[in-house]
Amino acid sequence: MAHSEWTRREFFRRSAVMGAVAIGGPTLLSACAGTGDGDTLQSARDSGMIRIGIANEQPYGFADASGKVTGEAPEVARAVFNAMGIRNVQNSVVTFDQLIPALNARQYDVVSAGMFITPERCNAASFSTPDYTALAALLVPRGNPQQVNTFEDIAQKNVKVAVLSGAVEKGYATAAGVPEDNITTLDTQDSMLRSVIDDRVYCAALTDISLKWLVKQNPDAPVEVTESFQPEEDGKPVISAGGFVFRQDDTSLRDAFNEQLKKLHDSGEWVRIVEPFGFSEVNLPKPDVTTESLCGA
Repeated sequence: MAHSEWTRREFFRRSAVMGAVAIGGPTLLSACAGTGDGDTLQSARDSGMIRIGIANEQPYGFADASGKVTGEAPEVARAVFNAMGIRNVQNSVVTFDQLIPALNARQYDVVSAGMFITPERCNAASFSTPDYTALAALLVPRGNPQQVNTFEDIAQKNVKVAVLSGAVEKGYATAAGVPEDNITTLDTQDSMLRSVIDDRVYCAALTDISLKWLVKQNPDAPVEVTESFQPEEDGKPVISAGGFVFRQDDTSLRDAFNEQLKKLHDSGEWVRIVEPFGFSEVNLPKPDVTTESLCGA
């Protein structure tokens, strides 16, 4: 088991509770230490620096063994900002459910954490064009003795499931009829893994990308990942797409970011950047997957 990884991530989780932690830049102790008012894009171009927020969720945005922040979203963000002439990208770590509140408190300028675009989140912040799409999956005991493969199976077989705090999977579970008493909310992926191993829950729900990465990092763990599937709400399939998040008044920054993100997608450079993190061409959003449709506009 990768217990050393647990210890390192626990450090970031506990640090996030006390306040945002900057990696590769000055510590951000409060909203007062964050970005100032005004045109964020112009300020970033003038200073050559911008701040991003992550949640230490692998492989979307995390600190590696050396302390360097990496992952799909930070690496894509670096490429985009570099194309915009902004070469100094500083990083803050907060818990997932605090990503948007800390953004709006001006502790950083962009959430780069692979956050799914949902109507509720669109009411609180502004999203980029979709960066990627992903399916859901379940982490289950090796062999999957209960044969639980979907949220509906969790409800029908009355087993317990772990979900990540602030993530969309809890909504998928309740929509499928899973009782609240059977849902355990945890702060880290490693806590979810340990809960399955220790039989505190039968399964854990996240994106297939996250769970496959987690198993890859913990090859001795007696668990496996189910086949990927598309969750449903109100009898309709849910399209899950992640993007970068901006404050609602930072339209110029968002629009400039979108312009360069599209170039990354269209050129094929995006695939080269994200492949090390378990992404591929199949994760590129289709043309009909738009921010407006995901926000419910």
